[in-house]
Amino acid sequence: MTNFPARKIPGEKGEYVYLVKCQDGTLYTGYTTNLKRRIKEHNTGQGARYTRGRAPVKLVYYQDHQGRSQALKEEYRIKQLSRSSKEELIKKNS
Repeated sequence: MTNFPARKIPGEKGEYVYLVKCQDGTLYTGYTTNLKRRIKEHNTGQGARYTRGRAPVKLVYYQDHQGRSQALKEEYRIKQLSRSSKEELIKKNS
């Protein structure tokens, strides 16, 4: 697993877990195989139902994983964290 600051969105395909900050300040956690495409989908209203009314979103954190299973487990783990713990994760990896 590799953690990255979310300054530059990778174009290559992989197994990613990511956090975006929505326009209303809420955080959304997701999984994708193409980070650039997924962020674009969120911002054009074609992403998750949660983010459709909260665009634009900003990528604030992502992790690259070796496989789908590992990525989905990490997505679940992050989704169980409190908001303050998610913010600490973002801050620690910025």
